[in-house]
Amino acid sequence: MTPARSRYRSPAPAPKPRLDPMPNARAELDALFARLGIEPVSIEHPPVHTVEEALPYWETLEGVHTKNLLLKGAKGGLWLVCVPSDRRLDLKALAAHLGAKKFSFASAETLLAALDVVQGSVSPLALVNDKAGAVTLVLAKDMLAAPRITVHPLTNTATLSLVSTELLAVVEATGHRPAIVDFDALDAP
Repeated sequence: MTPARSRYRSPAPAPKPRLDPMPNARAELDALFARLGIEPVSIEHPPVHTVEEALPYWETLEGVHTKNLLLKGAKGGLWLVCVPSDRRLDLKALAAHLGAKKFSFASAETLLAALDVVQGSVSPLALVNDKAGAVTLVLAKDMLAAPRITVHPLTNTATLSLVSTELLAVVEATGHRPAIVDFDALDAP
């Protein structure tokens, strides 16, 4: 005798979250560069996840090297903070300056959902993927005074050197208006 079939089915398994960025994102970024007439200097290197890992590869690349953090506000909101790689950040002071109650680091899942990049690959260029305009960009004022700035192009296996005005043009072309912060004044007692 065969067992009776149940009329109830177990629920379908939940879809697995994507762990990789969209494959055409870099092509979209390159198309934006072409449309704006920007030809960044580029180097390829093994995957790097921290500034310390990247330093040996950046030696030959001109520009202020950056670190980029996606921060989440205690009451919502996302901020992408781009500062020189050697700058220490006081997240409490920055949150107060920007009108946020408190900042915490966004999760890898939030980073992927908001900017379509994985940890170690975030930079202002990832705003090309923020179609909803959900992320506020924060740029260090002193960094913009430098002739060139280095950033990852949606991947941590390459670094680009852009003229500061080119970086701003790309950001504005994505529909974002950066908050320019004088971190030296913010850090002053």
